Amino acid sequence: MTEQLKSRPPEVGTSTGGRDWRAKYARRLAISDLVALIWVVFGVQIAWFGFDTQNLSIRGEIHSLAVSYTAVSILIIASWMLLLGIYGTRGYRVLGTGPDEYKLIANASIRLFGLLAIAAFLLHIDVARGYILIAFPLGAAVLVFSRWIWRQWLRGQRQNGSYSSRVILLGSQESVVRIARELAREPYAGYLVVGACVPVDASLGHLPGSQIPVFHDGLEGVHIALKATAADTVVVTSKQELPPDRMRELSWSLEPGQQHLIVVPSLTDISGPRLHTRPVAGLPLIHVETPRYEGSKQFAKRTFDVIGSGALLILTFPLMLVLAIMVRLTSAGPVFYLQERIGMKGEPFHMLKFRSMRVNADAELSALLEAQGTDDRPLFKVQNDPRLTRVGGFLRKYSLDEFPQLLNVFRGEMSLVGPRPQREGEVALYDSSAHRRLFVKPGMSGPWQVSGRSNLSWEDSIRLDLYYVENWSLAGDLVILWRTARAVAAPNGDAF
Repeated sequence: MTEQLKSRPPEVGTSTGGRDWRAKYARRLAISDLVALIWVVFGVQIAWFGFDTQNLSIRGEIHSLAVSYTAVSILIIASWMLLLGIYGTRGYRVLGTGPDEYKLIANASIRLFGLLAIAAFLLHIDVARGYILIAFPLGAAVLVFSRWIWRQWLRGQRQNGSYSSRVILLGSQESVVRIARELAREPYAGYLVVGACVPVDASLGHLPGSQIPVFHDGLEGVHIALKATAADTVVVTSKQELPPDRMRELSWSLEPGQQHLIVVPSLTDISGPRLHTRPVAGLPLIHVETPRYEGSKQFAKRTFDVIGSGALLILTFPLMLVLAIMVRLTSAGPVFYLQERIGMKGEPFHMLKFRSMRVNADAELSALLEAQGTDDRPLFKVQNDPRLTRVGGFLRKYSLDEFPQLLNVFRGEMSLVGPRPQREGEVALYDSSAHRRLFVKPGMSGPWQVSGRSNLSWEDSIRLDLYYVENWSLAGDLVILWRTARAVAAPNGDAF
């Protein structure tokens, strides 16, 4: 069991904000949304019309009707709040993690704008276009920003075990340990494991290597666990021990609206957009789309890389010129360092970096890896590397030595985002799963660089890289780039 499970022991009876945390948090979001919309809509009205009373005209066949823009603003705010509720933007399933919360806000705002445009056309309403065209995008942006602020607060609360679903895991011991480890890895997702029901002797007390209490796996054991730990969610981690009739009995026995049932499918590391559920003959069939690495997706990624790397080369040129001078003046040797790496489909290329080590540093690598006992692992990182130059440590700390790789991206050898390119010796240690990293171009940054950087184990690093390869999206690349910028601005360890 990982250190994460050991460091956050769930205690029976510990308060997590009560079972009404969902309603409490939703009420706070509703108040925040209302304040944001009042501020935006009335602010735009005052900015556009001033403090003078203004009316819009609804033209009929015989006469027209004048309506105050204040009434229109109130109607827009009320309709906006209604659609935010209808679209489930404050539902606990979308809060705290993932992009769904923001997507629902955007969808609700777009629908409201469309309905208003249709109503204006059909009823011949002469509405000020500038007032509408400013209020809607600004309102949506402020709503998203407000939710982002709330999300930071919620993540902090969940790190301490509050505002989270208290979870009982039900399944085989192996699957329970695996799911507990994954949920502990991301506490901000809002699932706090407080107990486990496994088909072993409950006298064992706790899951191996953790402080998670163990209960019997029968229906009675589940309800004992729910009561003893004040849990509100049962997560079924494997179905071998739970046939359909027992699953149905379990779902019937839970308290409606207060206790929840979640089933973990056997599928792992597959993103939501690739999964589609379709009920057929009473069976919840899950369709999984096969990942594709060609066509429009490849074109979109390459276009993004060319535009992004070209813009960044122009913007960072003065900084790179300064860094080149620093490297040249502080140590003997060339400014740039070329190293052969393995790219997409196993094709080698020369990756460009600012030199951060003394000349002939590669000749010392094997001895250093052997000395620290990591020469048999595919992640060739030397701790407290003695080969770094005076300015090299600074370049590594803030990942400034990576900037010349923008040229590799522009030339098409790399991508802005992707699995980090590795040496031939590291690739030679790949197993069949790790070789899937080579299905896409290597990147300047990638998922494991923003999820722990060099502090992750090889197993965790390859898991994150494979998830990226299987579930690539342009929106995901933008998120990784944003998190990369934050990681570079506040470094917490070794460089990429």
